[in-house]
Amino acid sequence: MCFHTRIVSTAKQLELHFEVTRSDKLKEENAELIYHHANGYSHQQFWVIPQQRKDHMTPMMWGLLPFNKPGADHEAYYKKAIPWGAGLNAQAEKLFDHWMYKHSALTKRCIIPLSGFYEPHTCEKPKNFKVPYYFEQKDSPIISLAGIYSITPDKYVTFSILTKEAPEGSKYAIIHNKKNRDGEHRQVVPLAKDQIDAWLSDDLGEDDVFEIINNDLPHDQINAYSISKDLFSRNIDSNREDIIEHVKYPQVQIPY
Repeated sequence: MCFHTRIVSTAKQLELHFEVTRSDKLKEENAELIYHHANGYSHQQFWVIPQQRKDHMTPMMWGLLPFNKPGADHEAYYKKAIPWGAGLNAQAEKLFDHWMYKHSALTKRCIIPLSGFYEPHTCEKPKNFKVPYYFEQKDSPIISLAGIYSITPDKYVTFSILTKEAPEGSKYAIIHNKKNRDGEHRQVVPLAKDQIDAWLSDDLGEDDVFEIINNDLPHDQINAYSISKDLFSRNIDSNREDIIEHVKYPQVQIPY
């Protein structure tokens, strides 16, 4: 569901926002992980805050890999897993049941800091006319998404963004209106500032995890608007600063 993201905050800005640090080696390397448009299927590296080091942020590759298989084979694995989303998203409802997720559900949860993310809206007319939308948090330059991560035997660290069913009538369901194969509208799980420490706590049980997921940041605290169709073009570079500029479409018949 969430396969396209944006992060333009510097590493230092993220450190200050979350009161975390990078390793001294990464500071010396002065690495920045900035994308105006990151296509998940390219499996880029992102700054992520892991449960195992709550005071730290570290680069992780987007696309959860199996914890019990070598990460060195990740390109072949991702290619084979494309029909199932290549590990980019993890359904929250399956956290404690899916063989890949349950290994991480209690001990390897994480926060994925983003500037925002992109989703398509499908218009009724003309048929299957898709309009890209940009989603961001209203009161913050950074939106904190809930996720899980895994560590392979050869130390590849990868993550997945959690999704859940979007309530009917919510901003998520109205804009990202095409249902999945299970007949559901899906959404990410953004966390309010006071939920971040709880999500990374080692003291949560299964019920506590779902309590946070089910009471995430309300959708009325999310701003969303239509942008250029260049976002989904294979022939145009959409990883550019102006990609989030508002573009109106007469085909869109919703109030966003």
